[in-house]
Amino acid sequence: QVQLVESGGGLVQAGGSLRLSCAASGLTFGSYTMGWFRQAPGKEREYVAAITRSGVSAFYADSVKGRFTISRDNAKNTVLLQMNSLKPEDTAVYYCAATQSLSLRLENYGYWGQGTQVTVSS
Repeated sequence: QVQLVESGGGLVQAGGSLRLSCAASGLTFGSYTMGWFRQAPGKEREYVAAITRSGVSAFYADSVKGRFTISRDNAKNTVLLQMNSLKPEDTAVYYCAATQSLSLRLENYGYWGQGTQVTVSS
């Protein structure tokens, strides 16, 4: 049974930082592209960042480029999202997801975590 468990969300002031963590189990972690997505109230879920199986390549949505950093530790089955210079518009539930393809598209991710709330106050 595949499980993805996010942690690290919370309330932070604008300009602050948070680090999200996703612990994976029940899958061969190094065989999966890992992604972070987010969903704000009343909006569709959107792509934030993704990292390839080996961790060599990372990809970012334009809205977070230069502020967020995705990384992974295949020995620990963990993927991280370091979020700096946070803005109120980053407020959302953040989800970790896994896909066996190299994809940035939400519909190609078959495994999802339960999400962690990030709230950025102005």
